[in-house]
Amino acid sequence: MRYTSYTGVNFIDTALSILNRYWPSLWLGVKTTLLISLTGTLIGLLIGLIVGGLKATEVEDTSPSYVKISKKIYDLLSTIYIEVFRGTPMMVQAVFIYYLLRPALGWTPVVAGIFIISINTGSYMSEIIRSGIQSVDKGQKESARSLGMSSIQTMRYVILPQAVKNSFPAMGNEFIVNIKDSSVLNAISVTELYFQSNSIAGSLFKFRETFFLTACIYLILTTTTSFILKRVEKRLNKTQTSFPTSQTTNEVIDHQKKEVVEK
Repeated sequence: MRYTSYTGVNFIDTALSILNRYWPSLWLGVKTTLLISLTGTLIGLLIGLIVGGLKATEVEDTSPSYVKISKKIYDLLSTIYIEVFRGTPMMVQAVFIYYLLRPALGWTPVVAGIFIISINTGSYMSEIIRSGIQSVDKGQKESARSLGMSSIQTMRYVILPQAVKNSFPAMGNEFIVNIKDSSVLNAISVTELYFQSNSIAGSLFKFRETFFLTACIYLILTTTTSFILKRVEKRLNKTQTSFPTSQTTNEVIDHQKKEVVEK
């Protein structure tokens, strides 16, 4: 097979020829990219719910001193975690953490990639969840507390579900970002899409055609993901009730109160 030009029809033909010849390697890279980005986003969401939820939970004035001290220590540690992982490049985090823990854990690059994406995403999800919590009407918290619910119960049954719903667009955007940012994991030899494309381009010395093809694949992945997330968001918005805010709030609180009593 002959590759002779970078422009015009020959450029497209060359890119299609590369796709036809190396699609198994590219497909393996796509599967690895989706596995790492999706798993890392879900684990990062769980981290964000825990870190952001606890950080936004207020300690009651009647709480013991050790609870107040523990909350201050937790807030300090969570702030350090968030600032460090949001303030440093993911590639630097990947290389440092991978080679730091590899002798002790002996993990594979893919497992290390999932771990790195997870803790990095968790730092962003924490702030997303915290912002979502702040977007919930304070009157709902006051109503729940007036019914005898504790701060943790109020956060778990009333505030957090609405915060997650309000933050869903930002969470979906984080998943799309992870699909693209997973390319930096080639620094620790994760065989994702960019790693496979770089190997193909290096063996053929056809960098323009190969990475044009790679860009198209990334665009298809992110566009498809964005379409699916918008459909899910639209369905979530359909669950909103047409009752006035005060009535909706009372019904939510009463429902959550019944669940707490039943438990």
